[in-house]
Amino acid sequence: MDEQKGVYHINAVDEVTQFGVVCSVDKISEHYLILALEQLLETVSFSVPSFHSGNGSEYIHKRVAELLEKLRIEFTRSRSRQSNDNALAEGKNGAVIRKPFGYSHIPQRWAPLFNDLHQQHLNPCLNFHRPCFFPETRTDDPGKQRKIYRYENMMPPCDKLKSLPFASDYLKPGVSFEILDKLAHQISDNQAADQLQRARQNLFKTIHGWILKTG
Repeated sequence: MDEQKGVYHINAVDEVTQFGVVCSVDKISEHYLILALEQLLETVSFSVPSFHSGNGSEYIHKRVAELLEKLRIEFTRSRSRQSNDNALAEGKNGAVIRKPFGYSHIPQRWAPLFNDLHQQHLNPCLNFHRPCFFPETRTDDPGKQRKIYRYENMMPPCDKLKSLPFASDYLKPGVSFEILDKLAHQISDNQAADQLQRARQNLFKTIHGWILKTG
């Protein structure tokens, strides 16, 4: 707006469990992306074997490569002009960022408040209280595979993590499912959604003096 950039939302999604972490930064530069990446890796409850990013120069630089190499994390990136390479994250952008926060310009100075909201309300709600569809692959007689999405397979990302074979082997040191269950059961799913909604409304009231309404 008026040649002024706004807040940038960084959205990361685990491709197996759909465990998600959203961070907000006021500039899309090397310094801020390193801080967001460190926060992302600290927030997830499990070890990260690989990291796949978009093709932007904010991700493809020496400091990101050094950080991931230090943690022994494989680094891959999307191909140019191949939007399906990052389809899961792109789909989540609409559902967990654009739907609640809209498309309106938000000045960069509000990025820290958005980041606090994500850490306190959005990320816990996404990972412990918001069910996701998980595809089931079916193969028909000609051998063609298709994915179906059954309501019986819907669950929050943390429950999906628990359902994996040898799930405890994936957890980071010092993290257990007892700790994660305690976090998940502190409030109900509806209470988590209500708290996120109230926090979002209060934030936009602080920024604009009015409550943002989205469909």
